Amino acid sequence: MDMEKAIKETHAYRCLDCGKCTAVCPLARLNPAYSPRMTVERALWGGDLAHDRLLWSCLTCEACSERCQSDVAYSEFIRHLRTQAWKGGQSGECAHGGALQTLMRMMTKKLKQNRLGWLRRLKVAERSDTLYFVGCLPYFEVIFQEFGFPARKIARSTVKALNRLGIIPMVLEDERCCGHDLLWEGDVDNFRRLAELNLQTIEESGAQRVVTSCAECYHTLAVEYPRYVGGPKAEVIHISELLAQELPTAKASRRPTKRVTYQDPCRLGRFSGLYEPPRQVIASLPGVELVEMERNRAQALCCGTSCWTNCGADNKEIQVERLREAKATAADLLITACPKCQIHFRCAMSDKKVGQEARIEVVDLVVLAANAL
Repeated sequence: MDMEKAIKETHAYRCLDCGKCTAVCPLARLNPAYSPRMTVERALWGGDLAHDRLLWSCLTCEACSERCQSDVAYSEFIRHLRTQAWKGGQSGECAHGGALQTLMRMMTKKLKQNRLGWLRRLKVAERSDTLYFVGCLPYFEVIFQEFGFPARKIARSTVKALNRLGIIPMVLEDERCCGHDLLWEGDVDNFRRLAELNLQTIEESGAQRVVTSCAECYHTLAVEYPRYVGGPKAEVIHISELLAQELPTAKASRRPTKRVTYQDPCRLGRFSGLYEPPRQVIASLPGVELVEMERNRAQALCCGTSCWTNCGADNKEIQVERLREAKATAADLLITACPKCQIHFRCAMSDKKVGQEARIEVVDLVVLAANAL
């Protein structure tokens, strides 16, 4: 019955067996054993997918759905299958020793956090119409310090940018992970627990607007929370949208000319349709020139892995391929609006075998904007 529901809700029964999904799938190009078309076909013919280890290899990047003429929601289909498999005791192979999954599940319990030390010399309020949902950035700083990932700098830059625009936001000490990865891993029960805790915290704050600096937090709060737990009532906005509205009239200091290229995060781009706000922000910054990669917007290549699972050689090859494409633009910086994109690219470049043709400085959009204000 669950499989029938998955097929119906994701329009998998409309599949024409044309293979366009497999042709554009980043993973299928490197691993012949993986095929979105064949996955759908096996499901339609009643095949057992719950024990397929490749089920967690899908990047859920939506590149396939951009090409599908039958409107098959393949990423949603995969999420349905993972949920069923999870209930049966199956799961993907955790990256980073499973530390991130453990952290997320710990947050479903009653806990006391010490996560606001990065707020020094920034203006925040106990009550405000604007709430900055920080997400897991304070924890990423520790977990990914070997890659030099400046997680707290992204969080500080977000508050700094809001302050320069005359906004003094709330930042909550009892906020949890948004639950994105648990949901897409198939652990819906723990996702709901996180969502309900966060939703309660947001509602009690009285905020009218929730700002995120993470593409996945944005999509999860704006789209998945209403689907699973009914909320939040507050408007959810990505920092790029807010900056795009305000920066053209903001006073910005002059900087030497920099050429930058932009990585469209899957959750911000193909999932949410926010292609132009980040580009508008870049265009509004003095002394900054945007040069597009060959594949951009809806055709952008994913950063290579999802949910901290099944990350192997194929995923690294996807990341290096995208880094080469960025470097080929002759840009000084690769800009993205998703912390995970930066983590994955930094991880790929930590491999000493990666040549200079795939090495480029990666900077978050809000850091670039905050430095220019």
